[in-house]
Amino acid sequence: MSPSCTRHALAAAIGLGLLTNPGYAADPLDYSVEISGIGSGAITATLRASSQLVTLSEAGPVPPFALAMRARDDIPRLQTALDSFGYYQNSVVLTIAGLTPDDPELPATLDDIPEGRAAPVKIAVTLGPLYRLGRIALRGDAVAERHRGALGLAGGEPALAARVLDAQANLQAALQEDGYALAKVDAPDATADDTAHTIDVTYPVTAGRQVNVGRISFKGLERVNESFARRALTVHPGERYRPSRIEEARRAMAGLGVFSGVSVHVPDRLSEDGDIPLTFDVQERARHAVALSGNYSTDLGISLSTTWSHRNLFGNAEQLNLTAGGAGLGNASAGLSYNLTAQYVQPLFLRQDQVLEISASGVKQQLDAYDQTAQTLAAFVRRKFSALWSGSAGLSYTHDQTAQQGVSRLYDLVAAPVTVTYNSTGLGDVLSDPVTGLRAALSLSPTHAFGGAGVTFLVAQASATTYFDIGGDGRSVLALRALAASILGSSNLGLPPDQRLYAGGSATVRGYAYQSLGPQFPDNTPVGAKSVDAATVELRQRIGEDWGAAAFVDAGQAGTGAPFTGKVYAGAGVGARYYTAIGAVRVDVAMPLVRLPGAADFQLYIGLGQAF
Repeated sequence: MSPSCTRHALAAAIGLGLLTNPGYAADPLDYSVEISGIGSGAITATLRASSQLVTLSEAGPVPPFALAMRARDDIPRLQTALDSFGYYQNSVVLTIAGLTPDDPELPATLDDIPEGRAAPVKIAVTLGPLYRLGRIALRGDAVAERHRGALGLAGGEPALAARVLDAQANLQAALQEDGYALAKVDAPDATADDTAHTIDVTYPVTAGRQVNVGRISFKGLERVNESFARRALTVHPGERYRPSRIEEARRAMAGLGVFSGVSVHVPDRLSEDGDIPLTFDVQERARHAVALSGNYSTDLGISLSTTWSHRNLFGNAEQLNLTAGGAGLGNASAGLSYNLTAQYVQPLFLRQDQVLEISASGVKQQLDAYDQTAQTLAAFVRRKFSALWSGSAGLSYTHDQTAQQGVSRLYDLVAAPVTVTYNSTGLGDVLSDPVTGLRAALSLSPTHAFGGAGVTFLVAQASATTYFDIGGDGRSVLALRALAASILGSSNLGLPPDQRLYAGGSATVRGYAYQSLGPQFPDNTPVGAKSVDAATVELRQRIGEDWGAAAFVDAGQAGTGAPFTGKVYAGAGVGARYYTAIGAVRVDVAMPLVRLPGAADFQLYIGLGQAF
């Protein structure tokens, strides 16, 4: 192959990629495709993806003429695919029933194939020598040399078209990130040395000059105040132009909850002042929303809740959420429960990355462990420290009436909880299905209970869930969960019943009823513990597009001493998943591995979203 031919082959690999043509009409002639000469791996997968013969084979039988046309068109496609892997002196020999696509005897041979028998298509590939990168040069503005490292290429590595193209995009992105907003890196020029089997690559670069962000305007604001939108921006006029900072600002605005979409328009020319103006184009969400949720478990019965939300109360993305819920329907062991909550959320509280939440709630519940009627006022400040870390601190007051074992007590509880969280899953929505990463939280809640004997105590809790993508495609996931909590400053009986710790149920050990693990009164009702720990191993497997299955083992304990010192109970089960646009519908069945007196043989859990 001459240098010019090889150069044209690389240009074809870079410029054309692996495009496919439209399909052909069906006709009663089946065929099979066999590719030989390269074994298996990425090259084989790419050849099969770029071959019309392969990709259209499942569309049904085709007329002989169409089969010959597919074969004829496939040869340059397959050669271009091999070029892209650095094999520029490759050879592709394609036969149908032993004949080439241009053989005049092919139509008659295909007509003679008996009905129901597939025409054999064989593709024999000879790779030839592997070409490697030789000299890598930049042509144009000298400033590009400062960013040569962004290319990510080194002489001597295989001359892969995808890597050469990626380097072009990487260099242009690096220049723009350094303030060269109009920088352009054109398609590389490639020259081959067919004796040394190398490819020299030169990137033409036009950097222009460094510029700053200019005037920032908004498009699409209707009910959201522009003054608030400007305050929400994390990029400002006069700053050095950097696409990453602009994208950061776009994501921050999208995360306010008041916009359904945020895009940024960057012009392709400088303003008269010599800077780059930006336009943030927003689409406001509907001001009001209603959400419904429900789940069922054999231990707690049916739970239903509804939330009405106002997303933009005063024009500054303030949220008002009103929630009403009930539980216990169909639960024979406990009565009906209800809760009412009003929550106000104010973004950009005192600083860019801080949110104020104020809530008022009331709850009335009848559980196996205790009965409770309580009203709570709380205020929290939540701050995002980085992309992975966040935290909150707050103050709450609860007027708490509880009854246990026929004894009723009234408490007034004042707490000051502090929480730090870490999330590397890349997901902010609890209904989304994580496949990699870690979620972890540590909380400390110093509390004083007025009433009864009066007691001051500290609730400390650490929890973590982590996910491993076993197959690399998100379809087979190993999910692990761990929890440990302890109360310092009092015995379990010295605490209000609702402040004690409990185990059993979907949040700790499935297979056992909610609150059923730990200390018990003589009538086998729960006392409540001062420590709890639990762990879960769960394997999740997608089946097809919409279905999935799970198998899990949970273990944990609740006791009166330190964590990890009590009797451990374990449950195991299996589950089914049906994946929808709003999350997975989950059905789990779990059995206790050690039976409790009078306990059910199994527990059933139905809900929306994964268990954790």
